[in-house]
Amino acid sequence: MTETLLLPFRFPFMWDAFLMAAIIAVPTALLSCFLVLKGWALMGDAVSHAVLPGIVLAYILGFPLILGAFGAGMITTLATGFLAENSRVKQDTVMGVVFSGMFGLGMVMFSVITSDMHLDHILFGNLLGVGAQDLWTAGLIGLIVSAGLLLKWRDLMLYAFDPAQARASGLAVGFLHYGLLTALSLSIVATLTATGLILAIGLLIGPGAIAFLLVRSFGRMLVVAVLACLTSTLGGVYLSFFLDSSPAATIVLILTAIFVMAFLRRTRQIRRANAIAEPG
Repeated sequence: MTETLLLPFRFPFMWDAFLMAAIIAVPTALLSCFLVLKGWALMGDAVSHAVLPGIVLAYILGFPLILGAFGAGMITTLATGFLAENSRVKQDTVMGVVFSGMFGLGMVMFSVITSDMHLDHILFGNLLGVGAQDLWTAGLIGLIVSAGLLLKWRDLMLYAFDPAQARASGLAVGFLHYGLLTALSLSIVATLTATGLILAIGLLIGPGAIAFLLVRSFGRMLVVAVLACLTSTLGGVYLSFFLDSSPAATIVLILTAIFVMAFLRRTRQIRRANAIAEPG
């Protein structure tokens, strides 16, 4: 029994997968707290889909794919902000138009070129095939994003919760805004190999949503989000070995299950509190 449970740890590629899962869990979990507080779930979805044309263009030009992904992500976020501020269309509508257009452009570009890229790996990740370069890239990006979020977490929290108050307090709201968008683009690049473009949104929203349901302090929210994300990523990699399933999909399923349990727990607490508050 014990030998069977420890079987995944006998393979080097599984160790790489576990390491990658742990690396991407921290920055995505921290960022998810700010995205949930800011109400930027759709922004994360938009950027994660819109980097596809940048990846294809980078492949055509012979550039590193991460540069193309980051460039496309930043163009998407800047274009979304510009269109939202200079038109009567609401931001969520603009994001829907921009991200679907960018994703469609990427699909067309991919279909008309001859390449040895695997579209499935780009869309859904290839966690069991990560190499040393992928680990170093994700580790460096994760360190930069995590350090930036932790150093500025109080300012970012105020900006995400109340931008008007943040501006009145003398904070550089523009810097915080584009800093958060930059962190979002970098995080998607870091998760590209692990979860791909389609499932990246799960790591960028799920941990923060879980923590938001469980705790009331933002400092604790950051800690709970990281723990929930680590549990999901490491547990997903481990279970996928025995289920012979996609690691990225298994990670997102575990994250969803944790969210459902957190939601049910919170609902039960609210009902109990209402029952106690009712007279007689």
